[in-house]
Amino acid sequence: MTVSISHSPEQTRQAYDSARAGMFPREPGTYIGRVHDPLRRAPVPVAYREDALWDLSAVNPTVADLLDDEGAGEAIAAVTRRAPDWTTAEVRCELDDGGDPARDPLLLPPVDLQVLKACGVTYAGSMIERVIEERAHGDPAVAAEVRNAMRSELDLDLADIVPGSDEAARVKQFLSHRGWWSQYLEVGLGPDPEVFTKGPVLSSVGSGAAIGIPAFSHWNNPEPELVLIVTPGGRIAGVTLGNDVNLRDVEGRSALLLGMAKDNNRSTSLGPFIRLFDDAFSLEDAGELTIALNVTGADGFELEGINSVAALSRSFESLVDAAYGPHHQYPDGFALFTGTLFAPTEDRDAPGEGFTHRPGDVVTIGNPRLGTLVNAVARTEELPPWEYGIRTLWRDLARLRGNGDADA
Repeated sequence: MTVSISHSPEQTRQAYDSARAGMFPREPGTYIGRVHDPLRRAPVPVAYREDALWDLSAVNPTVADLLDDEGAGEAIAAVTRRAPDWTTAEVRCELDDGGDPARDPLLLPPVDLQVLKACGVTYAGSMIERVIEERAHGDPAVAAEVRNAMRSELDLDLADIVPGSDEAARVKQFLSHRGWWSQYLEVGLGPDPEVFTKGPVLSSVGSGAAIGIPAFSHWNNPEPELVLIVTPGGRIAGVTLGNDVNLRDVEGRSALLLGMAKDNNRSTSLGPFIRLFDDAFSLEDAGELTIALNVTGADGFELEGINSVAALSRSFESLVDAAYGPHHQYPDGFALFTGTLFAPTEDRDAPGEGFTHRPGDVVTIGNPRLGTLVNAVARTEELPPWEYGIRTLWRDLARLRGNGDADA
């Protein structure tokens, strides 16, 4: 399936084409992802290296199986010693104009059976912005006034405060006494982080696809994040890039509307690949990454931002422990968004109204060690509905392994 953006202004097409050209990572490493093979009419896991892709379906039929197989690393290495199955030049993305859908593979999000989970309020800066959203009741114009009032009244540096510590408890009490109490202070400074289900299994889109903003939202933004890929046993096997598309007006009206703000069609994007940990890239390396964001609008507007993973208030392990353990298991593993430092306040239109998406925006989220996640923004209601679910995947895998015909 291809989603046309030919109706968008030329600037959108140029921005997308430019970002698409830099999508694939250049640093040597162990990368896995997924493509749809049109000849076999099924999604297959792939290995990526130096502009080449290898089909891994003979090793394991799903990415979830690959990650849970302790011997998969050696099998992947063996597969990549032979000639590749495709080059990146042959791989289509959903928004591409070129390529042959009957012959060329389509790039998919790099996860399949994993549950999509997310942590919020994991940075001091994002905690303050959530407090502002709440006090502004989702109104971006009022948010500017609240933001200025908070800056003038409070003289606190929250970046070095450890959540759950005695100092954090004192700061929370101080803010409450100053009239700045919020439920977001509990998850930002308290012992337990916010963990929620971002979306159902198979609901994410990949790099080169369209992301959706529902028509009922008028204040929203991208959230560039590092995403942990966790096995059924709780092991962090690798990382990828993610966009936790955020509807600030909806969540600002009430935290109980979190599901409405976070889980909509095409509200999650991941990719382009999962980078597995090996001798060249460790969990500690992932914790030092800086993720760059660029939004280029068809109106000529451009927004730049960064998310410094090192500024996380909580460790990766503590976030995983909050999602997984004796209290909750994930038989197929899960992808865990770790939160973002980025919360745009630059005005796009009228002064004081801040930033919000417009259809035609091209969002790039990247780091040289992981590649670039590229998505164009459109209205959710105008994009193709989500129809590829677990039953369809099951039928496709049966066909792939010769155990049945999905059309029978």
